[in-house]
Amino acid sequence: MKFGILVNEGPYNHQASDSAYQFAKAALEKGHEIFRVFFYYDGVLNATKHSEPPSDDRNVIKNWQKLAEDHKVDLVVCVAAGLRRGIVESSLAPGFRISGLGQLIESGIQCDRMVTFGD
Repeated sequence: MKFGILVNEGPYNHQASDSAYQFAKAALEKGHEIFRVFFYYDGVLNATKHSEPPSDDRNVIKNWQKLAEDHKVDLVVCVAAGLRRGIVESSLAPGFRISGLGQLIESGIQCDRMVTFGD
C-alpha cells in the first residue's frame, strides 16, 4: 500500500510527530511505501536545523532525516505555514524541502491512504 502522511504538530509539543514517524517506520518495515510526508501548520517546526534537543532526549528531526535517507521518503514543508513560523529554505535541516499545498493534494491523489497526525 502507498501512504501519504500529514503532520500538523511540532516535534516537542505534541505526540503527533513521534506517532507519524513510528507509523512510517512500521509501514516501511512491513513492505509498504511512504510516498511523501507533508508538514503543515506547526508541523513545519519538524524541519528546522536550529533545533538542539538535550542529549538525553529524542531527536525528532534527525529521526525524520534518517528515515528519508534510508528509504528515499520525500519530506515536504508547506511554504506558507513555514513562512508564518520563520521556516525558510536556509533554515531547513538536510533532507527536507519547501513546497506548496499542491504537494499535499498530489499525495492525496497518488496514495492509497492519507494518514493525518495532529489536530
